[in-house]
Formats: sequence, C-alpha cells, structure tokens
Amino acid sequence: MFGSIITYLSSLLIPIVCFPHHNYAVSINETVSDSIPPTGWGLGVYNDLFDQTQAAQTIWPIAPPGPNTQMAIKNVLNFSPANEMPQKVASERRWESDSVAMEELSWSVGYGPRTRAWVLKPVGVSGKLPAILALHDHGGYKFYGKEKIADAFGDLPDALILHRREHYGGLAMANHLAKKGFLVLIHDVFLWGSRKFPLDNIPDQLIIESIGLKKVQEKSALGIAEYNTIAVEHENLVEKYCRMMGINLAGIIAYEDRVATHYLASRIDVDSTRIGCIGFSGGGTRSAFLLATCPQVKAAAIVSMMSTYRGMLQSGHNGTWMCFPTGLSSIADYADVASSRAPQPLLVQYNMGDELFTAQGMEAAHLRIGQQYRNAGNEKAYRGQFYQGPHKFDREMQEAAIKWFKEVFATK
Repeated sequence: MFGSIITYLSSLLIPIVCFPHHNYAVSINETVSDSIPPTGWGLGVYNDLFDQTQAAQTIWPIAPPGPNTQMAIKNVLNFSPANEMPQKVASERRWESDSVAMEELSWSVGYGPRTRAWVLKPVGVSGKLPAILALHDHGGYKFYGKEKIADAFGDLPDALILHRREHYGGLAMANHLAKKGFLVLIHDVFLWGSRKFPLDNIPDQLIIESIGLKKVQEKSALGIAEYNTIAVEHENLVEKYCRMMGINLAGIIAYEDRVATHYLASRIDVDSTRIGCIGFSGGGTRSAFLLATCPQVKAAAIVSMMSTYRGMLQSGHNGTWMCFPTGLSSIADYADVASSRAPQPLLVQYNMGDELFTAQGMEAAHLRIGQQYRNAGNEKAYRGQFYQGPHKFDREMQEAAIKWFKEVFATK
C-alpha cells in the first residue's frame, strides 16, 4: 500500500510529503520481510550467500531504543581512546562576513594532524544560542571537508562550486543555518580537509592503480580531482589497517564527532540543552552515529542517508565504510541506530529518486523508525519527510530542516 501511495503522489508532482505514522498499522517484522522481494541481493551468482548467512546467524535483529542498544552500538564502534575532550584548543582568527560572525579554531584529538574547525553565528546576537554541529558529507571528495558546506574566506574552487550546486542547491549550508539564528560548528573529520592523508603517506602502487599512471613522478603535481580519486581507494586500505588494530573507520569518525560536540557544549555562548546535529549523505551517517553515542546531542537530522541494511544490499549500495562498522548487523539494523535514542527528536529526509537506495529500503526504514518511536511513547518526536528527486539536500529541504530545529528547540 505504501508503494502505491508514493506512486500516486509522485504522479501529482507533490514536492514534499510528510507521512503521519498512524496511517501504517504494520509491525516491524512485516515491514522488513514483506516490503522487499527475497531475491536480488546485489551478489549475482552468490545471491544465495545471503540465505546461508541468514540461516546460520541472526542479522539485523530489532534493537529497541534505550541505554542497552546505545551501549551496544558504541561497543561496536569500539574507539574512545581518551576522555572525548579536544586537546590544546586554539583560536586562530575571527572575522565577519555577510551577517555572520566567524571564528577559526584548531584542536588535537590525540593523533594525526590538528583538526581545523569554524564556528559561525549571527552578527550582533549575544547570550546563549541553540547550536548545531554541521557534519560535512563524504561525496568521494576528501581534499576539502568543512569548506564543502561553509564559506569563510577566499574564493571557492570550481569543483566545490559544482559540488554545492549539485547537492546543496548552491548554498553554503552552515552559513545559512547561522543566519537563521543558530551557532554552528563545522570541523574536518578523519580523512578530510585538515585531517586528510598527505599523498606522501599513500602507497605509490595505490596511486598508480587509482588514476591509471604508469609510475608516480611528482606527487605535488597531482590536482584535487586526482587526490579525491586516490582517497576513495585509500579508504579501503585505511579500513583494513583499522581492522588489524581491532577498530573501524566508523568508530574513529564517531569519536571525533563526539569530541567536537563536547567542545561545542563547553562554549559560554551555547545553550547546552539545545544542541543538534545535521548531515547530508555521509554526513547523515555521522549524524545517526553521533545521536546514538552522544547524550549531549538533543536532536538530529539525517538527510539522504537512511535505508534498512536489507534495502542497501538489494540496491547494490557501494558506499563508505563509515556506514558499516564491523559487527553492527548482529545487534541492530542501521535504522535502529537512528532510533536508538528515541524519543529524542529525529528528522529524516528521504529522496525517492535517490540513486543510492531502493524506495522499498527507505520506506522500510521509515516504518521501522516510526514503530520504534511509537514503542518509546512519542511518535511525534520522529518526522520522516519524503521528497522527489535524486541524492541531494536542496534549498527546500534545508528550509524544512531549519523549521524543524526551530520547532524542536522552541519547546526546550
């Protein structure tokens, strides 16, 4: 029934549809098992491997919201080497532009290069503000991190202009949030921007294979596009190193996002009872894991990054290791990560033409999350918004997310 409703509304070209949960009197088990055909797991001649795995062990069990699930997720992420506070925080400079006051910061997380971050807030506003951690996307684009969603100083490279135009409706999402009355923190995370691997630290053979060279000559001559292509392949090697150390990429990134959140909560101009996070695509994955593992986050928005794992398998999803921490499938589904802190406010925005997911996988995740919030006693704390179009976080979606954060924080 849900699929036919989507088809009908699509034919009317309605740009945004919010589905009230009480329309769906269906259990989680029915949602997951019946909404997706049992064949076609993206494995070709090895599709029967799924059947053998499912017969041998439990995968994607229903994980109810609460402390036990939250702790199980954090244990799977398995990375918290310190007290989760930034070390040696330094304010680098301050400036104002286009009604936004900005500060550049740096800190250490205890390993690797220093993290560079920007704090943005409306000019002339004093007192404690509601705060949002704006989480940059993956995008197969690692040369830059925070610059993908925030303007600070200097002209944008053409590639970043194109990236924003394609995915963010041409907006600097973080600056837009700041103009609407929020204090916004944007930081580079492990593998991106100031936290990226220098080419000198990446094996020559991987560089050669990634961009089709016969041999590596002058690495400094390689451009941004070449770096991004190399970095996509390098992520596989980083995950292999992580697993040899008994950790995983998702855990490192979630840890660094918690460090940033703790810094945000420590600021005297932040209302620590009104801290949220938002991210598109890979940033949406970060938002889900941050909400699940950081009690200081009081509301989260996940944009264009929600499906059941079952749906991802069927779509042939070939995304980042950020979304697949080792062992998670034995304790929960990805949708359960998002709902693990129910009834904390959660917004999930879906694009029905999203090329990364099947419509059935997104619908199943929406229903599963809605059921978890009903079971937690506050179904209205979850809002699922469905849009037409591809993988994106356009202006309309951003305005809807801002409106939602204002509603949520106005009640606190």
